[in-house]
Amino acid sequence: MLRLVTPLSQDQINNLKVLDNITISGRILTGRDVVLPKLVRIIENNGFKDLKLSLEGSVIFHTAVSPAGIGPTSSNKVDIESSIPALSKAGVKIHLGKGSLSRATVQALKEHGSLFAITPPVSALFGAKVRKQRAIAFLEEGMEALHELEVVDFPAIIAIAHGQSIFDQGGDRHEYLI
Repeated sequence: MLRLVTPLSQDQINNLKVLDNITISGRILTGRDVVLPKLVRIIENNGFKDLKLSLEGSVIFHTAVSPAGIGPTSSNKVDIESSIPALSKAGVKIHLGKGSLSRATVQALKEHGSLFAITPPVSALFGAKVRKQRAIAFLEEGMEALHELEVVDFPAIIAIAHGQSIFDQGGDRHEYLI
């Protein structure tokens, strides 16, 4: 198990490979269908400094935060997956979620030196790893607002790294099943 602490460096990302088991400690941002496209629009309109938030070396978890807990949402939803290239370019190093991503997104992750990790689907475990949480932007979106979590040993598995994906079709795909 490789232990990572945010913010992440490009050297740390470069040393990870598909199927590495990791834990993440430090700050993790959350967002999904509504918030991630809003972040991208702000980045594209150079309004990101107004949020007083740095994405450099960050981790974004594709989830909502509710009293019932947190758990990954499907990262291949159009509004989420389409945000990954721009957020990676803006400094996000790991996107956490579930599901396979398109070949174009795999390539964008590679180009921007970012990774995609999947999380074990266990909301109770995730809740136990969260030490603090607060909504930091888009509060009008309720549980889907952009949240900042303070976590300790948050588990994940690298699913896409350096142009390789556990979701690739054909070949030795069976070797990558988790």
